[in-house]
Amino acid sequence: MLDKIALTLLIIGGLNWGSVGIFQFDLVGFIGGGQNGVVSRIIYIIVGLAAVWCISLLFRDSHDTIMDNRRPRSAEG
Repeated sequence: MLDKIALTLLIIGGLNWGSVGIFQFDLVGFIGGGQNGVVSRIIYIIVGLAAVWCISLLFRDSHDTIMDNRRPRSAEG
């Protein structure tokens, strides 16, 4: 679940950077009161932390992750 949240945040961040590059419009800055606004900085930090988390996705064996998710869990917990 945390992986999906992190990937979603990275997609949002990537779309924001794309809008900065193409249209010179920072949506996060616009919503958060400029690039130096408190809300904008919090959003930038959260997206940055999501990126750091997603680095771990590069080093995971996707086959093992898929098999772990499909394996039924025991009732013992």
